[in-house]
Amino acid sequence: MINKERIVKKFLEYVQIDSETKNEKEFADKIKLELEELGFEVYIDEAGKKVGSNTGNIIAKLKGNKDTETILFSAHMDTVTPGLSIKPIVKDGVIYSDGTTILGSDDKAGIAAIIEAVKILKEENIDHGNIEIVFSIYEEGGLYGTKNLEYDKIESKKAFVLDSGGAPGEIIIKGPAQDKLVAKIIGIPAHAGVCPEEGVSAIQVAASAIAKMNLLRIDEETTANIGIIEGGKVTNIVCPEVTITGEARSLVNEKLDKQTAHMVQCVEEACKEFGAKTEIDTSRAYSAFNVDENDDIVNIVKNACSILGFEAITKASGGGSDTNILNGNGIKAVNLGVGMKKVHTLEEYISIEDLVNTAKLVLEIIKNA
Repeated sequence: MINKERIVKKFLEYVQIDSETKNEKEFADKIKLELEELGFEVYIDEAGKKVGSNTGNIIAKLKGNKDTETILFSAHMDTVTPGLSIKPIVKDGVIYSDGTTILGSDDKAGIAAIIEAVKILKEENIDHGNIEIVFSIYEEGGLYGTKNLEYDKIESKKAFVLDSGGAPGEIIIKGPAQDKLVAKIIGIPAHAGVCPEEGVSAIQVAASAIAKMNLLRIDEETTANIGIIEGGKVTNIVCPEVTITGEARSLVNEKLDKQTAHMVQCVEEACKEFGAKTEIDTSRAYSAFNVDENDDIVNIVKNACSILGFEAITKASGGGSDTNILNGNGIKAVNLGVGMKKVHTLEEYISIEDLVNTAKLVLEIIKNA
């Protein structure tokens, strides 16, 4: 049975260890030690050196005593900003930050649940197969930890990622691909008061391009957004250069291709109309994944939920996660709800009940895999 007081105490301890993206080492060192004390063989890979973090991904392996398929659990160690000196507050069965920082339940709730489940496994001498764990770095802002994970160290072909905001029982079986677009628009400077007609305003060109774009909710599977506009320094010069940065996402790769091409075309046509130039870069941040609702990995979670009395719900997500990257590297993965709410904001919170239930679900998955 999950030890409620212990998991809450451990979660509160975890969130008070600073681990903003690229600075996960202090937290990783602690988790490595805890896993070794639980009998795991622990390895820290070289991903950090490749992406600029001060540590690598944790890859941990625990030998089982049952001849069953090896399974993998995953969560990420980094948090968004502001994530320094977090002061968690427990009130009425819910854990918050003090309102000056994020809480860090994304994704330390997942880590706490996995470790608590393994502790129960050991304490109650529950039979299990081989277990692997990946606690990744640099998930926020690009999924760079799992993109650079040393996959030759991983045996599992099934992975359960604990990094979704739904209640325990939510199973994310579809996730979108994402493209990033960066367009530099190069106009012609001129004195804004003396001879503005001799200039080409990069701001005006960018505005025209954006106005022609289909943005935000495109359809039930596709979204697009321009999130950053940078350019101009003074008001008395016709702006010579602007950079716009945006993204597009879709559950269907072909739809994403079409949306990204549309956004590029809008920039190119606006530049042609006004006599500006452009330098455009698009890149695929990650590809979509789609796990069949009747797949064995989904049924494992559904069966575990049934035993626990949780409602199992399969859903598609509009966000990317390590789940996308694992699927793209030959490991079938689903993302599981852990109950974290209002993540990436100062109002982030998680209920103790969801934290405990997530650990129960991890334990039941291990027993039923």
